Amino acid sequence: MLLTIIRIAIAVFTALVGLYSMVWPERIEGFTGLKADSPRAASEIRAVMGGVFVALAVAPLIFRRMEALQVLGLTYAVIAIVRLVAIFVDNAQMRSNWVSLGSEVVMAVLLLIGW
Repeated sequence: MLLTIIRIAIAVFTALVGLYSMVWPERIEGFTGLKADSPRAASEIRAVMGGVFVALAVAPLIFRRMEALQVLGLTYAVIAIVRLVAIFVDNAQMRSNWVSLGSEVVMAVLLLIGW
């Protein structure tokens, strides 16, 4: 029961990050380092960070299928793997990247454990 509540909380958090990205792409820089400094950049942040995160997060709530939570967990796992590689390939070893990596690993584990 507690794990289910945590998983739903992760989905809600993901949806909120997506909504924030869609509504205020120019404010996402402090969170991601991405700058919405052109109309194209703003639309990309809205569509990819916003749209994809919202879709992945609301799917389990709309379809009421645990498999949708697994997909969200897999997404966080892949993001974490790619981020880990990018930290070294891009020489992006700043604290915020490590915090993001840790958060993504924790969310992936919580969403995928016990299936």
